[in-house]
Amino acid sequence: MAKNRKNKKKTVSAPMDISDHNLASPPQAMDTSEPGVSMPASGALSRKKKGVPMKRAKNVKKQKAIAKAISMQEKSVEKVLKNESKAMRTHSAKQLYD
Repeated sequence: MAKNRKNKKKTVSAPMDISDHNLASPPQAMDTSEPGVSMPASGALSRKKKGVPMKRAKNVKKQKAIAKAISMQEKSVEKVLKNESKAMRTHSAKQLYD
């Protein structure tokens, strides 16, 4: 048997309510922010390679790898700064008791 794909049931909507019980609300400010534009943490994310377009999966993997590399680099910088500050604290504490 054939399926009736073209014969869809049409719903009859109720007539529109035209009463003005909600017209006195104050106007809202328009949102002018651009949701698609964001500042990347580094200039590395804004690089685009010309040539043959990559497949989506490969592109996603590459973007994740770049983001992971940036986060690991930031973590290492924080770790170095932490170790330097710790060394300075211990050195100053040793100088107090000498």
